[in-house]
Amino acid sequence: MRCYLTARGGLPLAEQASLPPAIGSDAHLPRVWVDATHRFQVVEGFGGAFTEAAAVTWLKLGEAQREALLRAYFDPEHGHGYTLCRVHMNSCDFALGNYAHAATPGDLALEHFSIERDRQALLPFIQAALRVAGRPLKLLASPWSPPSWMKSNGAMNGGGYLRPECRAAWAQCYVRFIQAYAAAGVPVWAVSVQNEPMASQRWESCLYTAEEERDFVRDHLGPALAAAGLGHVHIVIHDHNRDEMVERASVILADPEAARFVWGTGFHWYNGDHFEHVQRLHDAWPDKQLLFTEGCQEGGPHTGSWELGERYARSMINDLNRWTVGWIDWNLLLDEHGGPNHVGNFCSAPMLADTGTGTLLPQSSYAYIGHFARFVRPGARRVLCAATKEALECTAFAGDDGSLAVVVLNRGEAALPFVLATADEHWRVELPPRAITTLRH
Repeated sequence: MRCYLTARGGLPLAEQASLPPAIGSDAHLPRVWVDATHRFQVVEGFGGAFTEAAAVTWLKLGEAQREALLRAYFDPEHGHGYTLCRVHMNSCDFALGNYAHAATPGDLALEHFSIERDRQALLPFIQAALRVAGRPLKLLASPWSPPSWMKSNGAMNGGGYLRPECRAAWAQCYVRFIQAYAAAGVPVWAVSVQNEPMASQRWESCLYTAEEERDFVRDHLGPALAAAGLGHVHIVIHDHNRDEMVERASVILADPEAARFVWGTGFHWYNGDHFEHVQRLHDAWPDKQLLFTEGCQEGGPHTGSWELGERYARSMINDLNRWTVGWIDWNLLLDEHGGPNHVGNFCSAPMLADTGTGTLLPQSSYAYIGHFARFVRPGARRVLCAATKEALECTAFAGDDGSLAVVVLNRGEAALPFVLATADEHWRVELPPRAITTLRH
């Protein structure tokens, strides 16, 4: 059993000495128990978001640092091996300003649709990541707002609604975006209907009731994708916080005509944990998938924060243990201020860049995410795992190659020795305070 550890004050993702077998005197220790014969959801992957802010920050780095960032995230042998990512369709707050691909007012036929803005930074960033990954990335495309002329408030920012007479044209914008990205060598794996459809923000936003989202999927988006030969592109609903995900998704999934187009429900972490809602939605609609589509630490860069990584790990363990099939972080890269962000909504990212010196600043969240992404590969299945001590948070996965990966988190201030027990073997593990370990067999 190989052991990888990230502990406060130590090297991140550092391989430790092989674990010793547990002995009789260890019987009093807490146990983390794994039964790989009981298997659950298949993992789609882990990753982060390509945003214009991340892309322009990446382009400010020197060539060596640009390559180092790509390898840290996408190299399948020496990096995290990201395979599941997100990109915004039209602008978002982590763009340099408002822009839309269908910017010409009244252009319902989309004669002037263009992704030229994305060719400046976004697409080169994604294309470079694909080169380093050496394999396809599953890319989720999410809009923050339709073009301003399609909305009730005449602006991309500040909420507003999609005008009914523009619904068909807006659905065709998804089709055109997917086709244009494919022509650029960047296939789109899935789309969400709307980022945070219940939030009227000072940045790009658009409001949908659950019924409006249901009707748009059923009457416009689903049929438009199917008619264009894009029925293989998954549709993700909700794409907002866990607090209301059960009620919102149920309105849509209760309609058989809408539900047949829906692959699953996306969710964020910004309004309380509500982990039980992830499980409840699975219990109610077990044939639909669950996908964590965005999370970051708000309110600035939080450079050097250890709690940052722990927040990620706790969320990942609890979401995965409740049938989530993939987990997507927010910005892949931000500058030393937590931007750029065109409305000042600065946040942290697992990788920050000091644009003055051109250096990368890995944060604790980068290492903590790595304890999942590096060792739980797409196609792995979650297996039965439980701890006898509440302070030990854990999850486990069996790979299709016969491997076993167990992730255990200790957020407390005291070391926690425990016994890792499988059907045939028992190992003694020493988990330092404020630490995370991945145990791989």
